[in-house]
Amino acid sequence: MKGITILGATGSIGVSTLNVIARHPDRYRVVALTANNNVGDLFQQCQQFHPDYAVMADEQSAQDLAGRLKTKASHVQVLSGIEGLEAVSRLSEADYVMAAIVGAAGLLPALSAVRAGKRLLLANKEALVVSGQLFMDEAEQHGAEILPIDSEHNAIFQCLPADYHKGLAGVGVRRILLTASGGPFRNMPAAELVRVTPEQACAHPNWSMGQKISVDSATMMNKGLEVIEACWLFHTRPDKIQVVLHPQSIIHSMVEYTDGSVLAQMGNPDMRTPIAHALAWPERIESGVSSLDLFAVSRLDFEAPDCQRFPCLSLAYQAIERGGSAPAILNAANEIAVAAFLGRRVNFIAIPKIVESTLAAIPIADSQNLGELLEIDAEARRVAEQQISTLV
Repeated sequence: MKGITILGATGSIGVSTLNVIARHPDRYRVVALTANNNVGDLFQQCQQFHPDYAVMADEQSAQDLAGRLKTKASHVQVLSGIEGLEAVSRLSEADYVMAAIVGAAGLLPALSAVRAGKRLLLANKEALVVSGQLFMDEAEQHGAEILPIDSEHNAIFQCLPADYHKGLAGVGVRRILLTASGGPFRNMPAAELVRVTPEQACAHPNWSMGQKISVDSATMMNKGLEVIEACWLFHTRPDKIQVVLHPQSIIHSMVEYTDGSVLAQMGNPDMRTPIAHALAWPERIESGVSSLDLFAVSRLDFEAPDCQRFPCLSLAYQAIERGGSAPAILNAANEIAVAAFLGRRVNFIAIPKIVESTLAAIPIADSQNLGELLEIDAEARRVAEQQISTLV
């Protein structure tokens, strides 16, 4: 039986992970669950899955949770803060760690799991965006196993040969075709984007996701971050990754080989598929996802992305091409810009403007030191806030 820590248990990925785990009580045991400040949902999860540890982001939420658990699940040890997150990420009882905390906040606990040599089920793409080289070097040094959970990266992983670490050209791969739904505004006239509301941006046509990733999907920054992540995960260059709009979200990504073959991973848009794949790999287990009805799908459409409509995608390509700290700056500025949009401080089309101006304002460093990267992240957030102040 494998012990599992779930970082971000009350979010959509965490909930889906617990759904899969509940189907296989003979294979998996929940060791630790963490949440930001959603005490109610984590309390319910602790009652159902009986973890040894629970972690809340702040001390007040932790005290609230501990109080509720006294009479219902007193065995659960409640921790708080980044120290608690890092502690449960390296527990000896945890064989696997699901990294599903949204944003750069998930970097340190994911890195802690890597340094402990865990199988890391990586749903937090920002960890690689902010510290790609450092993260991958640490994984190799400590023998950690990184399995991607993003539906696109998991699809690519399934379509690549086992020895892809040798380099894609060396194993006959010509390019990666990274699919994207195009989000809710793929066909909206560009002039109307300025009036987009947070509610509209969070209403993804195919996937059920949190607010931040939903907005990123609407701006296509999510796809840009995925390009950066794919470069690190699959040891390739950005020019070997082509983004393809596929509005049905049935093909989750493809790999083209030098002989002209294109392998695609298909399935219903349900995150339980990549979660179950990574949990059981190299085996296969039941996920609860229904069979794909090709007759109901009936057609598959593909388009090239419009980078004028979605400048965030171009900004992400530029950042990974520049290298160094550019992706970290891009990510930090985007997190601040998206939060400002969700808080109705700026409009939708201001998001790429804030990111671009922040990238222009901060010199690109070539550091792979974690402390320096975190300082750069903090500086980018400060500069992004300054950019927002000029718009409001």
